[in-house]
Amino acid sequence: MHVTHLSLADFRSYARAEVPLDPGVTAFVGPNGQGKTNLVEAVGYLATLGSHRVSSDAPLVRMGADRAIIRAAVTQGERSQLVELELNPGRANRARINRSSQVRPRDVLGIVRTVLFAPEDLALIKGDPGERRRFLDELITARSPRMAAVRSDYERVLKQRNTLLKSAAMARRHGGRSMDLSTLDVWDQHLARAGAELLAQRLDLIATLQPLADKAYEQLAPGGGPLGLAYRSSAGEALDAVLGTAVRSPREELYEALLGALAGARKQEIERGVTLVGPHRDELLLRLGDLPAKGYASHGESWSYALALRLASYDLLRSEGGEPVLVLDDVFAELDARRRERLAELVAPGEQVLVTAAVDDDVPDVLVGARYGVSGGEVTRL
Repeated sequence: MHVTHLSLADFRSYARAEVPLDPGVTAFVGPNGQGKTNLVEAVGYLATLGSHRVSSDAPLVRMGADRAIIRAAVTQGERSQLVELELNPGRANRARINRSSQVRPRDVLGIVRTVLFAPEDLALIKGDPGERRRFLDELITARSPRMAAVRSDYERVLKQRNTLLKSAAMARRHGGRSMDLSTLDVWDQHLARAGAELLAQRLDLIATLQPLADKAYEQLAPGGGPLGLAYRSSAGEALDAVLGTAVRSPREELYEALLGALAGARKQEIERGVTLVGPHRDELLLRLGDLPAKGYASHGESWSYALALRLASYDLLRSEGGEPVLVLDDVFAELDARRRERLAELVAPGEQVLVTAAVDDDVPDVLVGARYGVSGGEVTRL
């Protein structure tokens, strides 16, 4: 799969941009702050409905504009599609496929698939658990776009449940009449149902990703592993009893385990006014050798670990049908010479590789392909 044309309107720094793209390597080169990352960020947004740099859509709309448009022509095998997203901060985003009548934004998921390497990836190793949950969930959705609906359902139920718990906690603290919490049982069931599906997908992903990540790390840093990927659930012993020594578990048993854990935590949740059990509180634990990667891995080891997770993601998606677009956003400047060359050799055969760099020298020689200069909001083929 590859993108053959990218069009932007009022996206980030671009009033307008039209960028034809070829298979193979394309490098966007120019000084920092000129808009290189904005181009690959737009491609990534089509794949995930989110940015790797910001958590909301508002910064993606050019100052003074009320909306932004990302449009891409995509080819996979003999099939070509045109996908478009209209970003409307504060209002519902809109989507079109092949210029047809509007579809839901999540309906475009799966048309463009990307694996993105960026300086922000260090947060996978050094950041808080939310970064690692996001990594898992975005990869889950890339594997199975229907999971976008499951994730949305889970977030909706979680928000409703938290509102009820917060109201109960406030009433209790201020000595008011105790609230009727009979509906909490219903929210528990909905949360456990969506949570079990999300949890099952995460556990399956970790089991599948482990050997691929080990292989990738060995390629980047020979003799430096092994890696360890493990899942720690907020359901605690309730989930441990289900999993035993197996990684995969039937969804119905996960559902029952989450229901039991929610029941056990209810008193504490009412006191604190927040949901304490569920995938939103879980953690992906990363080990390097016998030690936790966070806090013990060196800067170079952390980079290699993060890159290994991304390379493993790429190998996984490629094995399940259709190569994703590889995006390397200002990565090579962060690596030493050895890691730079190893990474370049590993990604060079990709069907489409998009690279950003401040100077030509930051692009390894093995990555031969098209070059664009980016300066002052202009994108020029060199």
